[in-house]
Amino acid sequence: MFRLLIWLLLGYIGFRIIKTLTAPKKPLSASSTQDTGEETVQDPICKMYLAKDDAIVGTLDGTRHYFCSMDCLEKFREQLDHTHQS
Repeated sequence: MFRLLIWLLLGYIGFRIIKTLTAPKKPLSASSTQDTGEETVQDPICKMYLAKDDAIVGTLDGTRHYFCSMDCLEKFREQLDHTHQS
């Protein structure tokens, strides 16, 4: 009886391992929502995705732009200065 229980347990463990290895993988993508349900935005300078609530917001002509850091916001402003001077 004890041997039968051990064989059943080993069979179940083997089944779970095979099922896990053959399960379809979720593709990694930069979507507008993460598993946490938070909306994400992309920094236009470094192209990093971050939670909208954590982003630094800059506004240009009524359009909001989201940045991961003040450095990226400053680079964005510098790019605007260079395009307006030309």
